[in-house]
Amino acid sequence: MNFEPKIMGIVNITPDSFYNGSRNMDISGKVLVDKTLERVEKMLKEGAGYIDIGACSTRPGAECVDAAGEWKRLKAVLRPIRETVPPNVKISIDTFRWDIISRTLDEIGEVTVNDISAGEDDLNMLPGVAANALEYIAMHKKGVPADMQSRCDYKYGVVEAVKEYFRAFEEKAGAMGIGNWILDPGFGFAKTVEQNYELLDHLEEFCSGSRRVLVGISRKSMIYKTLGTTPEDPRTLEKTSELHRIALDKGAAILRVHDVAEAVALLR
Repeated sequence: MNFEPKIMGIVNITPDSFYNGSRNMDISGKVLVDKTLERVEKMLKEGAGYIDIGACSTRPGAECVDAAGEWKRLKAVLRPIRETVPPNVKISIDTFRWDIISRTLDEIGEVTVNDISAGEDDLNMLPGVAANALEYIAMHKKGVPADMQSRCDYKYGVVEAVKEYFRAFEEKAGAMGIGNWILDPGFGFAKTVEQNYELLDHLEEFCSGSRRVLVGISRKSMIYKTLGTTPEDPRTLEKTSELHRIALDKGAAILRVHDVAEAVALLR
């Protein structure tokens, strides 16, 4: 099934996300609200269909901030962002904790849930999503950010493993009454560089059904390590755009990106 592609802009309320340009906290831990709003406004002008806010870094090797710290960061920007984002653009919250989503609903109303654990890291997540009929993004990973890159073993290959994971999730979500969910193969999460490219090579196999597929490869290590660059290097962005074009051609419905203008240009 073909979907009109949308671009999801990344807004990190963190001091340690892997790409410097997405961070909106200073070294003392202060949330930079004005900087955050400038980033959001820029993404909206460039054509973002989603604004994805995360307040807990989940890069490989990261130690996750506790729930109280995550909420403190997130709360500082939620209402200003809600007042900035028009109704035709969705706000998504990048968290694996239901309590964070519950508090967000009380603070600003309905949002999309972007959960790197597909409900595995908080058993209250899927029941909460179902009860509130929220749009949900389920991602494949193994382990937690601190140890997931030691868990890249897949007996029958990464493509079949991810397919099987989502076959099981489809059954679980259906039984709970969650129908509006989006599939994220989890590029960079418990995958080697080679496995990431293998997944991309077979992406059309995930996009051929009725389920929307989100691709999150922007400036990731599968790109900059292969090039021998850094996330900030212009060559990393150039290669990111090249791979985004491939993902779109294979049927990706959402690109989660740091650079909205460059991604939107691919849709024209």
